[in-house]
Amino acid sequence: MKNLTKEDMTVNVKDQIFIQDYSKKKVIDGVKIFEVKKFAGEDGTFEELTRISVDGSLEGFPEFKVRQINRSKILGGAIKAWHIHFKQEDIWYVPPEDHMIMGLWDIRNDSDTKDLKMRIVLGAGTSKLVYVPRGVAHGVANTGKKPGTIIYFVNMQFDFKDPDEKRLKWDAAGAEFWTPEKG
Repeated sequence: MKNLTKEDMTVNVKDQIFIQDYSKKKVIDGVKIFEVKKFAGEDGTFEELTRISVDGSLEGFPEFKVRQINRSKILGGAIKAWHIHFKQEDIWYVPPEDHMIMGLWDIRNDSDTKDLKMRIVLGAGTSKLVYVPRGVAHGVANTGKKPGTIIYFVNMQFDFKDPDEKRLKWDAAGAEFWTPEKG
C-alpha cells in the first residue's frame, strides 16, 4: 500500500488538514506543576497529595506555609474566573475523576512572562498539584456536566474585612480562552 499525501485527499478537506502541536508549552514564571503519585490496588486507589513538615511547609514547596485548606465545588459547565492575590499563593488539586481546565494569566508587570496565558487540564484521570504565585490571575472551567471539586492550599487565612482576593471579569482574556480546543 502506498503512502499518501495531502494531494491524495478530497479537495474540500485537504486545505484543512493540520498537525497538532505537541511541543512543550512555555510556563509562567514561578508556576510549578507536580505529578502526584497514584497507587492502584485490588481494593482501590491511594494518593498522597502532599506531606506537611513540622514548620507547616509542603514537600516540594519549602517557602510555602499552609495556613488554610479549602474545597470548592464547581457546577458542570461553570467558569469561575479570574481572581488574583497580591499577598497569597495557592496550590490547587482536582481529583482524577473530575475534568477541569485551569487558566493562568501572568499580569505581573515586571515578570519575564508578562501577559503569558496558560491552560492546564486538571483531573481527567491524572493527579497534579499546581502552584500559583501571587500576581498570576487564575480561574477554572468545569468541562464536565457534573459538579467537580477543587482542593486548594493557601498560605494566608481568608480575611473577610480585608480580602486579598481581587477579581477580573471571567472574559477579561477573551471568552474563547475558556472554550475547550476541539480537534
